[in-house]
Amino acid sequence: MLMSKGRIARLHYMDGTFRMLAPGDHVVCAVTNQPIPLEQLRYWSVARQEAYVSAEASVQAEERR
Repeated sequence: MLMSKGRIARLHYMDGTFRMLAPGDHVVCAVTNQPIPLEQLRYWSVARQEAYVSAEASVQAEERR
């Protein structure tokens, strides 16, 4: 699949995987606003449909609920 360089991807997060809804090469962390290249994306919330740059950012998102 061709990635759109420099463009934010729109993803649907599922358990253990995600589906690309709109092409791009990165997403943005819901906590830090840092870009996350898709090949480095490891943390997300299925319930909130959010991506996180790190495990720490994921914990912060859980704590703010």
